[in-house]
Amino acid sequence: MFKIGFSVAVLATAAVMGFGFSSNAVSQPTVAPGKKIVSIHPESSPGARTSATQVYLLRGLLNVFSLGMDSLAAELHSAGISATVANHTSWQGIADEIAANYRAGRRGPIVLVGHSLGADAVMVMGEYLGQKGVPVSLIVPFDGRAPHAASANVARVLNFYKSADVKITRGLGFHGELNNYYAADPDITHLNIDKIPRFHAIVINKVRGLQSTARPQEHLENHS
Repeated sequence: MFKIGFSVAVLATAAVMGFGFSSNAVSQPTVAPGKKIVSIHPESSPGARTSATQVYLLRGLLNVFSLGMDSLAAELHSAGISATVANHTSWQGIADEIAANYRAGRRGPIVLVGHSLGADAVMVMGEYLGQKGVPVSLIVPFDGRAPHAASANVARVLNFYKSADVKITRGLGFHGELNNYYAADPDITHLNIDKIPRFHAIVINKVRGLQSTARPQEHLENHS
């Protein structure tokens, strides 16, 4: 399993510092570096929450390079969808909480979104949830730092990327929908790919389209 630690984070910083921001980036809310988890939950009844879509968004290095995750979470909230934002280092604790909720009967669609090291984390998180018997409806990596294969418990992967080295492939048993979306616009870089409004719109439409009764094995169409 891919390990995510401080040494990898430092290498990732060196790898991306040469990229600049462009006019495609949208303004982001200020987030203190030490702030780890922010939950945004629309008002709903307890019964509705057991089948509601849950979106978990993971930032990359030190919470300062991935604030597109925060703006996407706010947009999801405006669409009536629950969203939780955290740093990539929190992935295992969040996954354990998801698994516990699933065992307790919370069976709504699970969506994992991440940028940079957060993109790597959501792919590892999907595999980890598979080991715990938890299906994942959708994973959306934004330009991770390493290649990954989609695991069998995942229904859909939508990968936004700049480097061909981080295309997502089909893992053993994966029969879901896989779409590697190359960001060809030269103004889009590793540091702003998570902030592009049209990419956010695609993600929100995907999340809105999820059915609470969907299972990974029901989605066999190949879009890769």
